[in-house]
Amino acid sequence: MIILPMITRLLGSYIFTGGFDTDNYRVNARKIILRYGLRIEAWMPKSRQRQEAANVGITISNKGVNAMKNIFIITIMFILAAPRLYAAVGCDLNDPDRDVKRLFPGSTGFKTVYVSIDRKGGQPMLQRIQKRLGDSFHGLYETIDVPYTLYEIYRGKEKIGYIHGVNQKGQYGGIQVFLSLDLKGIIKSLYFQKLTNREAALLRRPSFSGQFIGLTLDNFKVYDIKTGKATLGPVANIRNPAAGADQDFRATLRAVKKNLILMDEFVYENR
Repeated sequence: MIILPMITRLLGSYIFTGGFDTDNYRVNARKIILRYGLRIEAWMPKSRQRQEAANVGITISNKGVNAMKNIFIITIMFILAAPRLYAAVGCDLNDPDRDVKRLFPGSTGFKTVYVSIDRKGGQPMLQRIQKRLGDSFHGLYETIDVPYTLYEIYRGKEKIGYIHGVNQKGQYGGIQVFLSLDLKGIIKSLYFQKLTNREAALLRRPSFSGQFIGLTLDNFKVYDIKTGKATLGPVANIRNPAAGADQDFRATLRAVKKNLILMDEFVYENR
């Protein structure tokens, strides 16, 4: 009970400030220590410990020293683990049983497969994907060890397609874009599982998502992530339905292109 509030506050400082804010941690930890009756701060020199204890009218005991040291060690372990815990952010369907039936009418079942760039091809694959995308991976959603969730879709015993989603940074937060694809990599549908924007309703309309149906990775090869434009072909004809959502419109196109490239690397291998 004592350790959890301390770790929560410490990790909050670590995560949201981007580092280990020692001064802030000491202030918070001291408040917690006093609140829960602990008698020392183990990282302080003994002279400082005694002074701190005297300031609040408490004494130092060996039991208190050992308890604080144990808490401090556990806290440091959480700090060291935090980058790994927060680095790999996957993208799963919230309700696979419901969503698969909706995205793949006529399907009778699915199989879930997990794959990552790290395990599938490592750094060479990451560099190849970035080159094909025309942009670098960055942020929590695009680390090399992100666990991508791939849904293999079946009708009876016959595999009929795939569903795969990716996280993408949007204007007001993360966007989750799922594609349902047939066995040749042709888009059957596009689904926003998560989209935070005042114009989200317009982007979710079938009139917008329907513009992606029938497209393939070949169509997106001409789409330039940096300029947000395609020189020709059907992707150049995709229209943004919301004038105030240009950033999320471009984020959607980036997410679709990234999704198709990842599927090509993981499944279709049409490089």
